[in-house]
Amino acid sequence: MSAKVTVIHWFRKGLRVHDNPALVKAIDGAIKRKAYLRPIFMLDPGIVKWMTVGANRWRFLQETLADLDKNLRKLNTRLYVVRGNPKDHFPKLFEKWNVQLITFEHDIEPYSVKRDQILLKDAERFNVEVMIEYSLTVFNPELVIKKNKGSVPMTFQKFLSVASELKVPQPAENPNKVPKSCEPELDDLEEKSIDCYNVPTLKQMGVSVEELSKASKFPGGETEALRRMTDTMKQVDYVCKFEKPNTAPNSLEPSTTVLSPYLKFGALSVRLFYHEIKLAYKGRKHSQPPVSLEAQVIWREFYYCVGSATPNFDRMVGNRICAQIPWVHNQTYLDAWKNGMTGYPFIDAIMRQLKQEGWIHHLARHAVACFLTRGDLWINWEEGQKVFEEYLLDADWALNAGNWMWLSASAFFHQYFRVYSPIAFGKKTDSQADNLGFIDIHNLFIEP
Repeated sequence: MSAKVTVIHWFRKGLRVHDNPALVKAIDGAIKRKAYLRPIFMLDPGIVKWMTVGANRWRFLQETLADLDKNLRKLNTRLYVVRGNPKDHFPKLFEKWNVQLITFEHDIEPYSVKRDQILLKDAERFNVEVMIEYSLTVFNPELVIKKNKGSVPMTFQKFLSVASELKVPQPAENPNKVPKSCEPELDDLEEKSIDCYNVPTLKQMGVSVEELSKASKFPGGETEALRRMTDTMKQVDYVCKFEKPNTAPNSLEPSTTVLSPYLKFGALSVRLFYHEIKLAYKGRKHSQPPVSLEAQVIWREFYYCVGSATPNFDRMVGNRICAQIPWVHNQTYLDAWKNGMTGYPFIDAIMRQLKQEGWIHHLARHAVACFLTRGDLWINWEEGQKVFEEYLLDADWALNAGNWMWLSASAFFHQYFRVYSPIAFGKKTDSQADNLGFIDIHNLFIEP
């Protein structure tokens, strides 16, 4: 056991230095206690049992962790990557490092909630103080529900109305630099291998580089996230006139911000992004919810809030808000859709872009989701959710489930007869056939 006490900050989704109140609490706590500081990230094998993660998202995570380590070193500390299940490792770390305080960001996903409940019990057993901060969303879902008299706002407009009555938290100040005295001594593992807590390579994470077709179009990390946000905010006219339905699903030059992967991993603070949007709006005429840029943040808040309070939110059975629809099971059709082999060029191009790049425009997502479910194949939205979960860089549990329920007319939206034509919609939105670069139109799978 370390003779000196240790403070841990546990990075989970908030993989950034800016607007990270839990990290600030950890650094300040270490300085106040004259303790060691260890900012950690756990490569938890339980996550990949709970959800499927494709090669592109693994790469994005690895790049994000490497960038986080770089930014932490500017504060005179570093990232310690611990490999293993939190429930197995935290009791050992609490004892070995003589931990007195642990800080982390609150999460709402079912796996995370169960994991954190175990952590809280272990912390109590080892007499470790726990500080939990709310910075995953602009509005704390618990406060939204409380403000709505204990019930979940079930429409976007209702959520917007309730949230408008809440105070919007300001982003946290940047953390102080860490004094030399907070640098930990080597533990038993570091004495055997000095790089044991280093950010792993893709190979060490078990990801085959062969699965990655080319260089990432969207590099991971806080540095890239802030650059993209800054570049977007410089385009004040674009920000103020932004209307989501009027953006184009053109794979060559995305017409949206493509900040969603950075928000998903917390490489970009959603609170900072929200405040930057409001600053751009100040004194200017701008678009309004539900299609404005501000509204895209609020949609995220809405799904997080509903998902946090709805058991079985990511499935049909046992989900009180989801229509119970007798979907058809057809593995051949599902495989054709997943692999971009349906015979519909626009649909196939989108699915192949998804697999290759890990990102597709929101209208493209609408088109393929409608095609799989109520529009053409009549396959359960949960199957589409799994595919998006695997391939999307920005696959976010609450948003993924919520959007699939919406697009399949299972919840939130019930005009099931309004469908996207897999032919006419493609011609309308991609009239120059830019998307078709992702397929060989002479080698299409026509008939399952």
